Amino acid sequence: MDASQNRPAVYTVHYVLKNRIGELVDTSEGSEPLHFIYGSPDIIEGIQKAVRDRNVGDCLEVTVPPELAYGEHQEELVRKVPRSMFEGVENLQIGMKFQTNTGDEAQIVQVVGIDGNLVKVDANHPLAGFTLYFDLEIVGRREATEDEVAQGRPLF
Repeated sequence: MDASQNRPAVYTVHYVLKNRIGELVDTSEGSEPLHFIYGSPDIIEGIQKAVRDRNVGDCLEVTVPPELAYGEHQEELVRKVPRSMFEGVENLQIGMKFQTNTGDEAQIVQVVGIDGNLVKVDANHPLAGFTLYFDLEIVGRREATEDEVAQGRPLF
């Protein structure tokens, strides 16, 4: 049996992401489409399930619940920290994002509140807890190469 028959597909997808009331959240329109290997942990499960076994030219409207996207919003990922942790940051503002290096891995946190000497940060993905509404167009699909499978991402 040819080992290539077991390789996952590389998908190239244009997308439009809207919120529940139809407002544009993000799009690949006017820029590079999304490239991914089916099964990659870098792409939400809802998109992967939607494109599985689909072909180039297919256009899909997909509703992705939080559990197949960025998960539910976890209140334990929201905490208050001393403002002194932002030493050297001039004009600290709500909405600013920072990378932390605590624990075993880096984490992105967003400032969601400032109250005197306390800063409220949220480590949830900004879309955690939300149902996502995608319009997808599959513009490419091919078998992944051995190198792509080994590296876990498409190579161009």
